[in-house]
Amino acid sequence: MSSQALTRTRAHQPCAACRMLRRRCDSNCMLAPYFPGDEAEKFFGVHKVFGASNVIRMIQMVEESKKEDAVKAIIYEATSRLRDPVYGSAGTIFHLQRMVEELKMQVESMRAQVVQLQEQRNQLLGILMNVRHLDSTSSVNDSKLDGGNFMLDEDSMAYDPMTFFTENGWTF
Repeated sequence: MSSQALTRTRAHQPCAACRMLRRRCDSNCMLAPYFPGDEAEKFFGVHKVFGASNVIRMIQMVEESKKEDAVKAIIYEATSRLRDPVYGSAGTIFHLQRMVEELKMQVESMRAQVVQLQEQRNQLLGILMNVRHLDSTSSVNDSKLDGGNFMLDEDSMAYDPMTFFTENGWTF
């Protein structure tokens, strides 16, 4: 089939609205640009929720530059109403807002954990710096080094682990 013949057959195919309403789809059909023949399920939902005459009236009330967006909004609202007859798209919006609030709370919780972990890291780095400082100022006896193995005796402990935290003002 040639491309001209294909274009002619497509031009004479009724739109989804006219096909569903079983009427002749002419060149000035208002719904044809928005509901092509191969997207019948979109018009089915819109027709079921709003009715064809109401959809035509809604489209006529909108200025030409905004008609396509209006039809998309009508299709979305109809789909939402079919899924949730009571709340429609408002139910979806409410659900998404609740999810956003929950995610914000999770983010705040994570930020608090990050701050807490950074404080712990800084405290541990402070301890490490104190230990290194003490190690560099104290002399290492050769008797403590045994062929590369480091051994500690009672006098070489820089801090008593039982009293270190309370002496330095740490509370848990």
